[in-house]
Formats: sequence, structure tokens, C-alpha cells
Amino acid sequence: MPSPLTKAVIPAAGLGTRFLPATKAMPKEMLPVVDQPAIQYVVAEAVAAGLHDVLMITGRNKSALENHFDKVGELEQVLTAKGDLEKLEKVKYSTDLADLHYVRQGDPKGLGHAVLRAKMHVGHEPFAVLLGDDLIDERDVLLTRMLEVQSERDTSVIALLEVDPAQAHLYGVATVEPTDDDDVVRVTGLVEKPAPGSAPSNLALIGRYVLRPEVFDVLERTEPGKNNEIQLTDALQEMAGRDDLGGVHGVVFRGRRYDTGDKLDYLKTIVKLAADRDDLGPEFRDWLVGYAATLNPHGDDSGAA
Repeated sequence: MPSPLTKAVIPAAGLGTRFLPATKAMPKEMLPVVDQPAIQYVVAEAVAAGLHDVLMITGRNKSALENHFDKVGELEQVLTAKGDLEKLEKVKYSTDLADLHYVRQGDPKGLGHAVLRAKMHVGHEPFAVLLGDDLIDERDVLLTRMLEVQSERDTSVIALLEVDPAQAHLYGVATVEPTDDDDVVRVTGLVEKPAPGSAPSNLALIGRYVLRPEVFDVLERTEPGKNNEIQLTDALQEMAGRDDLGGVHGVVFRGRRYDTGDKLDYLKTIVKLAADRDDLGPEFRDWLVGYAATLNPHGDDSGAA
């Protein structure tokens, strides 16, 4: 029987250059999404799926990640003395969220290399990988479904999202065959960011994976690919053709996914999540509708409302 999954790996060693100068001294994973850092959404998603053992792959100047999930006794004492129990609960929530571990990536050699750094911690168990740029709405099920598919089929599982074919070159893209489950496909091929117009499908990889531990052996012999980095996609391409490694299957996700990987999508994410909040949403939506009515979509003064 497949081993039960207990561990999640979150690569968080990137420099966040798209958000400079904000990320000059602060990890991009700590950028706030409404009122909590992006990384907390990702850890909470892993925990909600039953994965309480979380390893972060970090780099230099990432100590804020560890500090955020650490206990802050002085702050807790101040909030307790003030009787501000609501804020105290929020502070303690991140501290108690998961059993967190950290290892540095060292040389920035790509996502595949970052995942490989988890080998000693993961051992011989299947494990999940969650990328911090993709936030999955807590109301939609993705990771739990991926864990089910991994357990049922003893395979590696990737998350797939249907995208506009004109945007497929921005993603890793899968070639697939149907299975007896409507939301599950068998992956027969993968290509990382194909040339525009050459993508084999419109099913794009998004940042959730559930992998058999054999991926480490494959990554160790995977040569650097695009951008001279060790690509996880290249290792999965090999595993997709190996029945002895369980192959690769995909879960086609049709729920709400938020991209925080660039400034425009980051802003859209904040607006969408804030608008859906019970505490902020009603007032924020009223303001947003009124503000939107004053905007000129052309970005100049001609014909402004």
C-alpha cells in the first residue's frame, strides 16, 4: 500500500526581483495579502489537507519567514495586558500552525534543485510541494483531491489548470490522456514554457505537486535545462514515461486560484480576497464599485467619468 503522506515542501528561496524595491530587505513570501503574508496562506493550505510537517527551502535574507512562524513572547504579553484577545489569537495562530523546518537551498539552481534539497527530510515517503506564488481559495478543494489520487493510484500527481492557449507559453504544459475520473488525466508528456503557438495543450501546471520519493533519484541525474536550471518539469517528464515509477497523473482544477507572482496579479489577488471577506467585503465592495465608476479605462483624461 502507498505510504500515508505527512510532509509538505515549500520552496521559498527566490529573490523576488519582480517586486523590488519592496523585496530588497523583505522576502517576497512575506508580502501581505490583505492582512497576512502570502506564505501563511500556503502553510495553512498544507495543514488543512493534513500535512502538518512542513519544510521550507529558504535562502539568504529569509529569516523573516522563520520569525513569522516563531513565538513572540513580548508581543503576546503586550496583547494579553491590553486584553486584545482577537489580535493575540491571530499571532498565536501562525505560531501553532504547523511543525515547521527550514533548510537553505544554497546555489539558486532552479525549482528541481530546491526540491532535491528536501531529500534528507522527506526520506522514502511521498510528499507534497506547494509553490508560494499560487494561492488556492480555501473554499475549493485541490490538494486534498491530489492526495486522494496519489493514494489510490500510487503515482505522482500534478495540478493542471485550463488556460487561454495564447498564454500557454508562460507555463509548463502537459500532454494528457483521459482516465475514468472526470477530473483526473494521465500525463504522457510535459514541456516547460513552450514557444508561443507550439504548446501541446492548454493544460498548464500550477504550483501544486504530490510526488513519489523516486523523484529525488531522477532529479539527481537531471541535467540543467531552461535558464541553466534543474527543472522539476524535466524530471516529471521522465517519470511520466516510467510505469515502474508510477507514472504521472494530473488533477484538472476548476476552482479559484490566485497568482501573486507579479505586481498586477498580486494586486488583483488582494482585491478579490478582500472583496470576499465577511469583515471587509461589504464596505470594500461599496467603495470599489464607486471608485471604479470614476476610472477611465484608457488611462488618460479623455472621456473621464
